Amino acid sequence: MGMMRRVAAAGLCGAALAAALAAPAQGRPAGAEVRAGWRLKDSGTDARFRGLVAVSRRTAWAAGTKGTVLRTRDGGRTWRNVSPPGAQGLEFRDIEAFGARRAVVLAIGEGEASRVFRTDDGGATWSETFRNPDPRAFYDCLTFFDARHGLALSDPVDGKYRVLATGDGGRTWRVLPSGGMPAAQPGEAAFAASGQCLVSAGRRDAWFATGGATTARVFHTADRGRTWTVADAPLPAGDPARGVFALAFRDVRHGLAVGGDYRPGQPSPRAAAVTADGGAAWTPATEPPPAYRSGAAWLPYAHRAALAVGPTGTDVTADGGRTWRTLDSGSYDTVDCAPDGGCWASGEQGRIARLEPIR
Repeated sequence: MGMMRRVAAAGLCGAALAAALAAPAQGRPAGAEVRAGWRLKDSGTDARFRGLVAVSRRTAWAAGTKGTVLRTRDGGRTWRNVSPPGAQGLEFRDIEAFGARRAVVLAIGEGEASRVFRTDDGGATWSETFRNPDPRAFYDCLTFFDARHGLALSDPVDGKYRVLATGDGGRTWRVLPSGGMPAAQPGEAAFAASGQCLVSAGRRDAWFATGGATTARVFHTADRGRTWTVADAPLPAGDPARGVFALAFRDVRHGLAVGGDYRPGQPSPRAAAVTADGGAAWTPATEPPPAYRSGAAWLPYAHRAALAVGPTGTDVTADGGRTWRTLDSGSYDTVDCAPDGGCWASGEQGRIARLEPIR
């Protein structure tokens, strides 16, 4: 009974946060006094955390520069440094976790700098399960369909994106054949900005986002990476600094794309788009975020509400990504929400925050 009460309370809190975020102040229902905002947690480090996974309101993992991996189990009051030994020279940009004990983390870079590590004991020990042997490959991000099946994405090699696959929870990896992968554009690549350039929904569908070329694009697979289709995305392109930086799908049909131009001070007038057909077509947001955004996440308990974050702030949508309004001006690189309503964000200078009610 106690567990049932705690689950119900978490759901009500998540629903209240979603309603508060979704409704403008002047349109908030009578008696709805709950507002929501980011509450910074002391991470105890100045690492930049572009990798983040929200397990729950109490448990989260963050991965970043200087080979740093942190974990909290008390809502961010304390953080345990669980970094893999000897990883200080690596750049962690993505992390996936399956509870408080099991996680898989990706280091990016050319050649052997791209690596995957796995822990089954909360970071007390780690196993290196992949080290990239090809100097032409550069791995950017990873995703898991379930506790066993996952993918990792590399920038193009020989004119096509390279995809790794695992069927045993990240213990072993293999390069998938490239025959079902469309050709890359000249100069095209994925952005390792938030761990969200490759995402999944359901048991077999995954998407990855690109930029740096004439057109920003989104690739989609419905068979766990064996074959892919590709669609143009109406976000800024035509420059190595522009494109789609993050994707978020609430199911296999409804998704968000955010990005723009990551250079400080550069305009990003079309920084978001939406799809309702699994990524076959993308529609620009009618009122996009005001600047470049690098991360996005759907809010639990709110069918059409989502968050987007970037170095200049956080925006919220209540209509599935068509219109956005600014929630916060703090700098964050990535955002993630757990099924129990716990939403977390992280970024530069050790910044990690949890979305909490403000009364």
